[in-house]
Order: sequence, then structure tokens, then C-alpha cells
Amino acid sequence: MIYYIIKRVFDIIMSFLFLIIISIPLIIIAVCIKLTSKGPILYWSDRVGLENKIFKMPKFRTMYLNTPAVATHLLKNPQTYITPIGSILRKFSLDELPQLLSIITGKMSFVGPRPALYNQGDLVALRSERGIQHLIPGLTGWAQINGRDDLPIPTKVEFDDYYRRHRSFCFDLKILFITAIQVLKKEGVQH
Repeated sequence: MIYYIIKRVFDIIMSFLFLIIISIPLIIIAVCIKLTSKGPILYWSDRVGLENKIFKMPKFRTMYLNTPAVATHLLKNPQTYITPIGSILRKFSLDELPQLLSIITGKMSFVGPRPALYNQGDLVALRSERGIQHLIPGLTGWAQINGRDDLPIPTKVEFDDYYRRHRSFCFDLKILFITAIQVLKKEGVQH
């Protein structure tokens, strides 16, 4: 389908372009992470990708070592796990920037359902009932811009399914535009 070809070409070109443009800020972020907490710069999160296959998704590390591998909102007092620089990175979604590497390799796209954590069986099961596992996960998505951390899982799946049924390149561009506005306004980030 022509949509998939255009989407993939867009993903590759834009990922490389963004990596070049933001290379200096990426280095600064990496140094800040190293200076403010022990451990690696990147955190490789086990995520559910295309056809429910597990892949390693890179993020800038925003939490201390030995933090339980669960969604942040499930932690008791999540602020105690977040590093000094981590809250800033999360507030502006800068921790997500290394996912450009996953977009280049084809494990992710700019737009699609956010990849579930490997242990979010309820989310994966509901998505599989709707055929959402056939979509490449995204850096952002329809559910992300319609509630992000605030959405209960069934509602998130409804938004993911809406995207599955209505996806197009123009819809993807709309989602990216709204995402950019929300990131600048810091909307939808709880932790």
C-alpha cells in the first residue's frame, strides 16, 4: 500500500534529520544524566511491538537503578524513583528522543499506538482483540494526544482502534502537529 511506503520514507528521512539537528542537545542530556545519577545513559525497555513481538526500546534513563519495571503510574510515590534530571526530561518528553533509533530500524514509527510494556498483558490482550498488534508502534499516537497517562486501558484501546481504522498520512501529520503543541505546553504528563 502506498501509505506504508510514504510513512516509512517519512520516518527514515525525518529521524535522520532530527538526529542531526538535535545532536548537540542529545550530548548535553547524556552528560547531565551521567553527572546526576549512577548507571547507564540509556534505559532499554522491553516493549511489545509489531505482531506482539518483544523489542528493546531505548529511552534516556530518568529513574534510578533497581526501579521496578512497571508503568510509572503504578509505582507508590513515583517521584522517589525519578532522578534529578529525570523529571525535566519527562516533562518535556526529552526522554523519548532515543526512540528515533527504533524508528530508523523499523521497530517503531513516528505515529502509531504507543508500545506496551512487556508486562501489560491486559493492554496487549485488548489490542490483540482489535487487530492493533498488526500496527507498528509509534513515538506518539491518537491515544497519546487524547489523554496519555490519564486514560484507562479500555479507553486507550478505543483510541488505538480508531487510529487503526482511520490511519492515513494526513491523519499522521495531524497527530504529529498536536503532539508538538502538547509537548510545548507540557500537557498530559503526570510524572
